[in-house]
Amino acid sequence: MKPISLFSSLVVLLIAATGASAQQFPNKSITLMVPYAPGPTDTVARIVAQSMQKPLGQSIIVENKPSAGGILAPELVKNSKPDGYTILIHHIGMATTPALYRNLRFNPLTDFEYIGLINDVPMTLIGKPALPAKDLKELLGYIKANKDKVNFAHAGIGAASQLCGMLFMSAIQTEMLTVPYKGTGPAMNDLLGGQVDLLCDQTTNTTQQIKSGKVKAYGVTTKKRVASLQEIPTLDEQGLKGFEIGIWHALYAPKGTPKPVVDKLSAALQEAVKDPAVIQRFSDLGATTMPPEKATPAALQVFLKAEIEKWGPIIKKAGVYAD
Repeated sequence: MKPISLFSSLVVLLIAATGASAQQFPNKSITLMVPYAPGPTDTVARIVAQSMQKPLGQSIIVENKPSAGGILAPELVKNSKPDGYTILIHHIGMATTPALYRNLRFNPLTDFEYIGLINDVPMTLIGKPALPAKDLKELLGYIKANKDKVNFAHAGIGAASQLCGMLFMSAIQTEMLTVPYKGTGPAMNDLLGGQVDLLCDQTTNTTQQIKSGKVKAYGVTTKKRVASLQEIPTLDEQGLKGFEIGIWHALYAPKGTPKPVVDKLSAALQEAVKDPAVIQRFSDLGATTMPPEKATPAALQVFLKAEIEKWGPIIKKAGVYAD
């Protein structure tokens, strides 16, 4: 009986230690991993991290872990210690990678604890400054006449820009040469330099370039116009009926992270989405901040499952796969 008693005592001590540690959380800085190079998701991460630091009482260090399809950061977070000190921000890619990758090394539905949704971001179809087309109608004519020459940049397999480009080509029933990059930042740089022709990217990354006149804007991807870009018509109203795609962001922790820790992270996120500075910053970039009731584990769990069920059949029908 003694070994059993000793074992039971150790279990009790371990549980007590874990509980105490969770109650003291956080007592050091937190690392927020971003799956991409500096760009739209990185921008969202830094805005939210800065606001969450105040209620948590600790700094949040944003760490970029770019990779093809943005799959490295989720793998690293999945395999990290489940103590709340390493968390993940991701966008719609958490819902599309299960269909895009045959041998994905993480499961978005089972390998993470959910913290909550952050925002909803429209996308914009933009072109290099030298493109002759002034609007979408002219652009479609230009693409038809030069389909063997026109190319479409994106941030890699599974990235939001790749998904948008895929849907755009499907909508106009024309295939174009796609040029993948390791992140939207490099893709945008080459678009500005004229090395690539088109890019579909989040307003958090394109608004400044559009307003400064450095790129040509051909439409926004939501059914309604974006408040901060009112002069740009939607693709839907310009003839691509039913075209709609918005990019959302959310926070995750490794599976097994104690509930009190997840609750503290979620509470800090809920404070962030109520922060007037965060709301204004996202609004300036064309994004809509999620209400506090959406910045919860339960809301994210339901939303992610629905998004996976929505995009899986679309991607499989298109026949787009990564290794």
